[in-house]
Amino acid sequence: MVLMELLDAMKSRRSIRKFKSDPIPELFVTQLIEAAQLAPSGSNIQPTRFVVIKSDAVRAQLSQATPLPFVSQAPVVIACCVDAESLGGIGTRARELKEAGAFADTPLDKMDPESYAKRRPMDQATAEAYLRLNAAIAIDHITLRAVDLGLGTCWVMMFDQEKVKQILGLGETYNVVALIPVGYPDQNPKARPRIELSQILLKEV
Repeated sequence: MVLMELLDAMKSRRSIRKFKSDPIPELFVTQLIEAAQLAPSGSNIQPTRFVVIKSDAVRAQLSQATPLPFVSQAPVVIACCVDAESLGGIGTRARELKEAGAFADTPLDKMDPESYAKRRPMDQATAEAYLRLNAAIAIDHITLRAVDLGLGTCWVMMFDQEKVKQILGLGETYNVVALIPVGYPDQNPKARPRIELSQILLKEV
């Protein structure tokens, strides 16, 4: 199998909403989760958790939690979640970073890990946004690795949070950020229109 250059994967990625019924090799599913595991994470808290949904029965239940039928029609759906309790482990993660030399040659290298963890208290809204931002980076790793493996994905946020959590048996500390249907594409969409570079680059100073 010939792997793509990263830029090729970025240019080739599309939101796929029609999938073939062909099963996905177990190794590929593992590699998608491994790609997410490699994603950078603020303070290395790594709050993202995943539920891989393969069974026909559970995917059928998901069709009752989202208005988008293609989600449950994909052979695999990855529910990307965040664990709210992971924020409580910032001190431990900071200690790991320090021991790994991540803070070397910076003022942080002299900071006590517990002090680092308490440096910026977050209100609930900020904390939730912070967790979702971390999850978004991990999800992007999944979508690009999927392209590399010849798979298609779609980032779906149109779903009933409580219904999905009930279907998947998730506890209160978990929130589902997105559902990612995964499969071999059964369509070849054109590149989506993008605004000009001059519109997104505000200035160079």
